[in-house]
Amino acid sequence: MHNYTIAELVKGLQNKEFSSVELTQHFLDRICQLNDDYNAIITITGEQALTAAALADKRLASGDAPAMCGVPILHKDIFCTDSVRTSCGSKMLDSFIPPYNATVVENFARDGAIMLGKTNMDEFAMGSSNETSFYGPVKNPWATDCVPGGSSGGSAAAIAARLAPGATATDTGGSIRQPAALCGISGLKPTYGRVSRWGMIAFASSLDQAGPMARTAEDCAIMLNCMASFDEKDSTSVEQTVPDYTASLGNSVKGVKIGIPKEYFSEGLHPGTELAVRKAMAQLEAQGAELIEISLPSSDLSVPAYYVIAPAEASANLSRFDGVKYGYRCENPKDLQDMYCRSRSEGFGEEVQRRILIGTYCLSAGYYDAYYGKAQKVRQLIQQDFSEAFKSVDLIMGPTCPSPAFKFGAKGDDPVAMYLEDIYTIATNLAGLPGMSVPCGMVEDKPVGLQIIGNYFDEARMLNVAHQFQQITDWHHQAPEAM
Repeated sequence: MHNYTIAELVKGLQNKEFSSVELTQHFLDRICQLNDDYNAIITITGEQALTAAALADKRLASGDAPAMCGVPILHKDIFCTDSVRTSCGSKMLDSFIPPYNATVVENFARDGAIMLGKTNMDEFAMGSSNETSFYGPVKNPWATDCVPGGSSGGSAAAIAARLAPGATATDTGGSIRQPAALCGISGLKPTYGRVSRWGMIAFASSLDQAGPMARTAEDCAIMLNCMASFDEKDSTSVEQTVPDYTASLGNSVKGVKIGIPKEYFSEGLHPGTELAVRKAMAQLEAQGAELIEISLPSSDLSVPAYYVIAPAEASANLSRFDGVKYGYRCENPKDLQDMYCRSRSEGFGEEVQRRILIGTYCLSAGYYDAYYGKAQKVRQLIQQDFSEAFKSVDLIMGPTCPSPAFKFGAKGDDPVAMYLEDIYTIATNLAGLPGMSVPCGMVEDKPVGLQIIGNYFDEARMLNVAHQFQQITDWHHQAPEAM
């Protein structure tokens, strides 16, 4: 059963080929057997999952259950879960147990999905390799000496290892798409505001967005149907009708205009990755899509702009973790100042501290206009580039990552090299656009991803093209040898 997609599990549950309790127990057994090999899951909620599965079976028996009813999934440990530890991969929140569910978690619970547990992640979602977690690094099931990508590496690795058919994730600068590419699965970052951020621990509030990860585009569409909603508790949530994202999956790609940014195929792109991506686009062209070269002239500014804006917002968001109301508190502080300093320096890891320092500097008197203000102006230029491009094309495609998964420690001493891993994904967050990654080939026996970027709230078209690509290829069916 662990090799079934979500769509196949939905059909099997509704046809009573197996029960949700049987399915949930199967995945729990698999997690207990294999999780230590990958360190993908921080907290396992076995008893709670089996109780929820029994309730889901009753609901399924009534014949009027939502698609996700009875389907086991995992939640990234950045989403608050009622009475279940939510650590955000940090010592700072190692003992934090929320009294409520995030809206995303609540939406899945409403539809009867089963929470198997919480996935490992880069601390406070800051990282591109899942090496910054307080709980240790996550290992890529395709090559356990390599990173799975970050910050949603736990979710991606768990799906690749068949520990769950799907998982929630978040994307601030590529944290859904990059690990999806490196682990050979599908992952989607929706338009900013499409999915509620309420109850999702904040990193950079104007960039963070929740989305689904699964093996196929069809599975992502099923999950997005459940995740997407207007939420009055989230001031950035957009009040717009949520379509059925599965309804248009069967549409032909004939006539779809696909923009190919010349800036995405330049120095720094691995030749094998470029070959796989270009072959994927050629396959879509053979199905009737039209490939058009475009230019995104400000794309080379996305990384420096992001690494001013994101740390600045992180500095503000993480100021609440001071050892007073909740979270880690140092032992035996001498005074209030000592408690603040030691609680934060002991509770936060090195990467989080680095970004807080950068962000605080950029927001300080005398530097705000020179750094943060200028970065916001660059952000507008990036948005304008995309707006201009979408006047002539329907979608934009290119590589998700510059190269396949790299080995642990390969970029640990060079933060800038690590930041450049997100060079193709960051711009969509700055612009608030939707983007996704689907597997499109293998390089050095490791998967690579094809990135698809859509116009605002055009997730349905992205999912349709991704699904049609997966109808003529089998990269999404391939699994690590041990599976």
